[in-house]
Amino acid sequence: MAKAPVLTPQADDFPRWYQDLISKAELADNGPVRGTMVIRPYGYGLWERMQQEMDARIKDAGAQNAYFPLFIPQSYLTKEAEHVEGFAPELAVVTHGGGKELEEPVVVRPTSEMIINDYFSKWVQSYRDLPLLINQWANVVRWELRPRLFLRTTEFLWQEGHTAHATQEDARDFAAHIHKNVYAEFMENVLAMDVVLGRKTPKERFAGAINTLTLEGMMGDGKALQMGTSHELGQNFAKAFNTQYLSKEGKQELVWQTSWGSTTRMIGALVMMHGDDNGLRVPPRLAAVQVVVMAIKGDEAVAKVRELGDQLKAAGIRVQVDDRVDTPFGRRAVDWELKGVPVRIEIGPRDLENGTAMLARRIPGGKEAVSLDGLADLLPKVFEEDQAQLLRESRERRQSRTKDVSTIEEAVEAAATGWARIPWATLGAEGEAKLAEQSVTVRCLVAEDGSVPESDDAPGTVAIVARAY
Repeated sequence: MAKAPVLTPQADDFPRWYQDLISKAELADNGPVRGTMVIRPYGYGLWERMQQEMDARIKDAGAQNAYFPLFIPQSYLTKEAEHVEGFAPELAVVTHGGGKELEEPVVVRPTSEMIINDYFSKWVQSYRDLPLLINQWANVVRWELRPRLFLRTTEFLWQEGHTAHATQEDARDFAAHIHKNVYAEFMENVLAMDVVLGRKTPKERFAGAINTLTLEGMMGDGKALQMGTSHELGQNFAKAFNTQYLSKEGKQELVWQTSWGSTTRMIGALVMMHGDDNGLRVPPRLAAVQVVVMAIKGDEAVAKVRELGDQLKAAGIRVQVDDRVDTPFGRRAVDWELKGVPVRIEIGPRDLENGTAMLARRIPGGKEAVSLDGLADLLPKVFEEDQAQLLRESRERRQSRTKDVSTIEEAVEAAATGWARIPWATLGAEGEAKLAEQSVTVRCLVAEDGSVPESDDAPGTVAIVARAY
């Protein structure tokens, strides 16, 4: 009788495979309140690495970290009508506290434009105060009707950036810088994820924005996932909160603003873009554990893996030693494979006699005997090969499963298994509405050469069309 697979095969049931992997790789559990999640240590380790890499890039862009309250007076949300209308169905509102009804209900932040703009209006007085570049790492709450771990949860973790500028050009350029040089650079070079950079249609823009830049990734089943967004807010919030500055010419001017964010959804994307039927595959540059050094059996092997672990750590490699010889080796190997650790180094009594170890590579697969003495020099080369392979695979998937079409019917057909590209002039807002009736959305608009168009109606603009998470 054939042994049952550890995970539901992707080809049989992709959503079930995803849920199996989240559970068995010990990434997260469902929380006690519908739509919430408990992020387990291994999953949180991935988020911490994402935070570290993103935070460095955000600070290089000139932003500083701050923190703003979780609770927002409900009256704040009435100041920008389009914004509150966009978030109204997702709001969680607190009406009682300390055993009493509150004089004014407070909203649990769905995003922080409102409360941050209240303080921007106090902090900005002169052109010398600009640009004001703020980022915060926080949690937000959006009441989710169809929750799925990491992808759509009522509470999730994220970073949200908010900036104020003297001119529209400065704000536009900064939003584009975050889009390309922070988000896209991180996603491609650390997460090894191929992403398409584009602008959202007016229908899909962030509530209160004049332009939304997005990064869209194709998952293993051909669906799209929005990976991050950067918004030009124009002067909408500046008008609502009267955020003005005294210009060099001595005139009172409204600021121009941006906001931008990325979330724990990236962990879900990591699973769906790189995972296979054996589990997760974590890019080496991201991995909290790049190498696990495993003792197969025997006291000498245990001593050696501990010694080797220290040597590799000293060489700057992120290592975990697995010396649990009282647990069957096969079970441990399967667990590490599920977790997607890029490299396993397996050492047993016979390996010690030969001065070698078995090097198992998770991303391309396969094992080979290698010299123990050369591991510190070999592993960085292995990491770079494996990092490049994941990015290449994700790009090849997107390219092979994207079809150029000329009609709505063809777009819907292509979206059954991948993405479609259709001229925006052909589709338009009317066609976008017809696609939505088929649960297909315009993920973004791109120029014919793949760059981000300067406007919604720029000549040659193409719509990327897909079913999405």
